[in-house]
Amino acid sequence: RRVVAQPGAREAKRSERGEFGFRELAHGVNRPRGVAARVETREAVQVRRAKELLRVFGRDVHVSQVQRAQDHIRWLREGHANVRMEVVQLTPVFDQMVATLPPIPDRSSMELALANTRARLRMTTLYYFAGLSNSLVAGTGNKVEDFGVGFFTKYGDGGVDLSPIADLTKTEVYAVGRALGVIESILVAKPTDGLWGDDRSDEDQIGASYPELEWAMDLRDRGLDPAAMTLTARQLQVLTIFDRRKAANRHKMEPIPVCTIPAALRG
Repeated sequence: RRVVAQPGAREAKRSERGEFGFRELAHGVNRPRGVAARVETREAVQVRRAKELLRVFGRDVHVSQVQRAQDHIRWLREGHANVRMEVVQLTPVFDQMVATLPPIPDRSSMELALANTRARLRMTTLYYFAGLSNSLVAGTGNKVEDFGVGFFTKYGDGGVDLSPIADLTKTEVYAVGRALGVIESILVAKPTDGLWGDDRSDEDQIGASYPELEWAMDLRDRGLDPAAMTLTARQLQVLTIFDRRKAANRHKMEPIPVCTIPAALRG
């Protein structure tokens, strides 16, 4: 499972602000996961200590994603006075980084590295606002993303203090979204990480839909033997995608390895 930041000694001091001294939740729509982010924020604003909820996004995402984010914030404000928005223009900062970094011949690798750089820049921005108001950063990863295929950026959108919906599959997140009354434009939007200039979806990047990945994750979690089952060619393909991504992204989902020094070497 993903390891998240722990409160420091000063921050963890118990006070009238709550068990750990935090008084707000900070959340960014710069990772426009559609219904996941909207379910998480709808739940967050109902938490007793969530005095204010920061909504931060950069203009470096597809225009349709920005519009849905703004629509969602308006919807939240209609029922919750403790919601405020901060608009941060991150594109100039990102462009300056791109101009400063040395180019590499492998454009595909460079584009992927820069996409992850966007996510880490957004994380840094969220923690800036969280630091100003003694807040915790809330994540939007679901169970398949966080613990199945590791579809998040390490120290990017994976850099959070709490994960309110990480035990829900994407299908369950949609069900909760409908029950909460999340606006229709969010419910019908394709899930996307918003890290590219176009409108590519998570499915475009992964090669499988969330229901398909949920099926594969359930099969593996239950320890079933695919060889003893009659699977279609597509099911076998999805299982291969799931297994390959889970193996490649284990470093994101497990605790960071620590080099244990033998007692004999400590003198």
